[in-house]
Amino acid sequence: MDQYATSGPGRWTLRNRPDFGPEFDEPTTGTAGELELEERQALRRVAGLSTELHDVTEVEYRQLRLERVVLVGVWTEGTINDAENSLVELAALAETAGSQVLEGLIQRRGRPDPATYIGRGKVGELRDVVLATGADTVVCDGELSPGQLRNLEQAIKVKVVDRTALILDIFAQHAKSREGKAQVELAQLQYLLPRLRGWGEALSRQAGGRAGGAGGGVGLRGPGETKLETDRRRIRARISRLKRDINAMRTVRTTKRAGRRRRAVPSVAIAGYTNAGKSSLLNRLTGAGVLVEDALFATLDPTTRRAQTADGRVYTLSDTVGFVRHLPHQLVEAFRSTLEEIGDADLVLHVVDGTHPDPAEQVRAVREVLAEVHADRLPELLVVNKTDAAGEETLLRLKRQWPEAVFVSARTGAGIEQLRAAIERLLPRPAVEVRVRVPYDRGDLVARVHQRGEVLATRHTADGTELHVRVDQGLAAELAPYLATPLSGG
Repeated sequence: MDQYATSGPGRWTLRNRPDFGPEFDEPTTGTAGELELEERQALRRVAGLSTELHDVTEVEYRQLRLERVVLVGVWTEGTINDAENSLVELAALAETAGSQVLEGLIQRRGRPDPATYIGRGKVGELRDVVLATGADTVVCDGELSPGQLRNLEQAIKVKVVDRTALILDIFAQHAKSREGKAQVELAQLQYLLPRLRGWGEALSRQAGGRAGGAGGGVGLRGPGETKLETDRRRIRARISRLKRDINAMRTVRTTKRAGRRRRAVPSVAIAGYTNAGKSSLLNRLTGAGVLVEDALFATLDPTTRRAQTADGRVYTLSDTVGFVRHLPHQLVEAFRSTLEEIGDADLVLHVVDGTHPDPAEQVRAVREVLAEVHADRLPELLVVNKTDAAGEETLLRLKRQWPEAVFVSARTGAGIEQLRAAIERLLPRPAVEVRVRVPYDRGDLVARVHQRGEVLATRHTADGTELHVRVDQGLAAELAPYLATPLSGG
C-alpha cells in the first residue's frame, strides 16, 4: 500500500492521511441531513488536549477523547494486503472518532499474545514510538481482553483503546433517536462491565460490623461492598432497564411492519458496508434528504421512504446502519431490532463501494452479519456504487466477478434507471389477477388499487371504470362485489 513505508521488521508507518473515497455530499440545501451534517462539523474535537492516565479513586468509565493516536495490528492470517487494508480501515475509524493518526505498526504472529496482544519485545518498541511521536492513545486492531488492556496500559503509560471501544465511541457520537441512543448505551455497558477497574483500598466504601449499623453481627462484619462491586450492580440494573426499553421500542417497530404487511406494501432494505454510499443512494432514489457524509457510520437510525415503480406499484425503501468487518457482537445484539428491518424485507439492496481496494471482503463481512439476523436467504441485488470514482480496469474486474450486479453512481445518477428497473423486476407481485368494473362513486377503491396493486389495463365506460389488475388477497375481497371475469388466483 502506498500509504505505508516500511521502517523495520513487522512495522509499517502511515505516511499520509489515507484517501477513503470521494465526497458524496448531495448538492441539496436546507435538508435535515445537511443540517445534521453542519451540526456534526461544528462539534469537532479539539486536538492537543491531554488524555494521559490519571490515578483516580473512582471506577474509570473510559471516556474516549482520542487525539493523537498510534495504531497497532497483529497479522495472524491472510496476505499482507489484508493486514494493510485492515489497518487503513482502523485509521478511518480513528479519524471518524475525531483523532489524528500518527503512525501504524503491524506485527506478524501466529496469534495475539495472551498477555499484551503484541509480543513483549514489540511492547518496548511501541513505547518508544509513543514517546517519539507524542501520542496519547494507542488503538489496537482487535478486541482486547481486560487483562491485555490493563497490561498494555501499564507498560506504555498511555490510554489503550481496542477496535470495539472505538466503534462504540463512533456510534455514541452519531446516535440521534431515542432508540439509537438506548441501543448504543446498552452495547457500551455490556462491553464495559467486564472491564471495570478500581484503584486501591479506597474503593471499600460500605463498612460492615458496628460501622454498618446495629443490625450487624457474627458473620456480617468486614470491609463491606466495594465501590467496584457497587458500580457493577448498578450497571447490571441499567442494562436490564435498557433491555426492557428496547423491547418496548421493538414492539412499536414490529407493529409498523405488521401494518405495512397488512397493506401488502413490499419493502426494500438498503444494506452494505459502512461508507458505501447507502444514504446517497436512498436520496437519489427517493429524494429523502437524509444525512450524507464521507465518514464511517454516518447513519445509525434507519430511515424509511416511499417509492413507486414505473407501473404504479408502491414500495418502501429503508436505509440501515452500515456494517464493518469484526462488527462488535454487543452492537449486533443491541441493534437487533433495527437490523430486523432487513430480515423482514422482500428484497435487499446490497451496496458495495466500487473504489474500495478489497470489495469482496466487504461483501463477505456484510453477508456474515446478514446471516446473524436471518436475512441471508432473502433475494439480494448487488449494487456497486461510486462508479464515477472507480477506474475502468477496476470496473471491468468487478463486472467479471459479479455479472448480475448493477453498477451505479449515487453522486452523478449514472445507472439509477437501470437500478429502478431491476428493483421493479425483483419485487414480489400481487397474488390475484381479476377484471372488475368499479362505479365512479368508488374512486377511493380505484386509488387503492393503483397504490397497492398492479394495473394491467384500464377502460372507462358508462357504468364505471373497468380494471384488469393484480392485487393482494385483502384488496381482492374488497373488489369482489364489482368482479367481472376472474382470470386466475394465487
